[in-house]
Amino acid sequence: MIHFGFAKVTIYSYLRTENKKKEKVNTKSAAELGTKPIGRLLAQYAIPSIVAMMASSLLNIIDRVFIGQFCGPLAISGLAITLPLMNLTTAFGAMVGVGASTLISVSLGQKDYKKTRRILGNAVTLNLIVGIVVGVISLVFLNAILQAFGASENTIGYARDYMVVIMAGNVFSHMYFGLNAVLRAVGHPRTAMATTLTAIGMNAILDFLFIYVFDCGIRGAAVATVVSQMVALVWQMKILTNPNELVHLCRGTFRLSTRLVQRMLGIGLSPFLMHLAACTVVIFLNKGLEHYSGDMAVGAYGIANSIALLFAMIVFGFNQGMQPIVGFNYGAKNYGRVKEILTKTIFCATVVTTLSFVVALVCPELVVRIFTTDEELISLGAKSYRIMVIAFPIVGFQMVTTNFFQSVGMAGMSIFLSLTRQLLFLLPCILVLPLFFGADGVLASIPVSDCVSSILASYFLYRQMKHLKIEMS
Repeated sequence: MIHFGFAKVTIYSYLRTENKKKEKVNTKSAAELGTKPIGRLLAQYAIPSIVAMMASSLLNIIDRVFIGQFCGPLAISGLAITLPLMNLTTAFGAMVGVGASTLISVSLGQKDYKKTRRILGNAVTLNLIVGIVVGVISLVFLNAILQAFGASENTIGYARDYMVVIMAGNVFSHMYFGLNAVLRAVGHPRTAMATTLTAIGMNAILDFLFIYVFDCGIRGAAVATVVSQMVALVWQMKILTNPNELVHLCRGTFRLSTRLVQRMLGIGLSPFLMHLAACTVVIFLNKGLEHYSGDMAVGAYGIANSIALLFAMIVFGFNQGMQPIVGFNYGAKNYGRVKEILTKTIFCATVVTTLSFVVALVCPELVVRIFTTDEELISLGAKSYRIMVIAFPIVGFQMVTTNFFQSVGMAGMSIFLSLTRQLLFLLPCILVLPLFFGADGVLASIPVSDCVSSILASYFLYRQMKHLKIEMS
């Protein structure tokens, strides 16, 4: 008994020592956000996020390619109808995930690791509740929702077949996207990238099996998406339940704290309202295109949007890479580093969005042909893409600026910039311009609102930079 007790104490002491060593390593990883050169730090955090976001965009593209090639052009239009509902469900996930990751970044900057673990536990519980509630409500009212979103008698069958499966697995999607944001915030950007790439790889394989081999149609694409996200979620949970990690899930952290939930949702309200506004806008876009040009125009917009989104996702990746760096340094009051990371992120984003503009000028038909062999849809898709990205060279700046205010906890400003673009500028344009230009006016609303919102964003960013300059002096 004496020897067993001594061994037990020795093993326990050894494990404590090893855990402390690992905690020091993890603490050092968090501390480098405030010391490492900005260029290298942005590359370290942004590149994995970019790969992950591009992979996420490729997931949508892969679905559309398989659906367009093997299910027909109307199936593409049906899938485009589901975009507002997808935006709506994403809105709830972003509200929890972005709010939690921002709080975690600031908390790490303040070296309050106990609070960081509580934020993580609360985020998991909240994602679980929201995911189940949103999924159940969407399934109950699915037909009415799709009809309100612009589905016609030709496209509602395809849209319903896809969304029944997606909504049934909504809780897993919520948790998967939410925890990916958390992994980036706690210093695991490469792991977040790896889990996303795993989901994308599995999704591509399962798309081929369910759509081409088993002939499951559009429903097979949805099954492939849900199953691949479930597998990635298992990997995420394995990492975040590891007690050797500085920030991990542990007992006593899952019970919801009113104060933490309010702060989480308060910060996450900006991306929630942004996605909600995007949902509203896409509804009007789909309805306007269907009214002025029919179901094929809706499908063309869906294809053009997928191409533009691929480039936008790269900017989102830079934003996600910027977020923990800005949040940490803002919490630590290293305002010089805050300004530097913002400037470099804006430059990178502008390069990316300008590249999308060039592609639209040079070879839009070639890109659209990846999705379909229908000549009418190819022509409409290329034209839609050209119109949509006219103002893309300045869109990168606007996207980064909005995310910057969110990253430093200025939820009100971020919400304002998000809503003014979607509701104050874009929505009125969608209602007015088609009266003069038809379906082209619906699409032209996008670049017009991008120009105006970029001007507004530059004004408020200038004011904020002046404030930071005063704080630094």
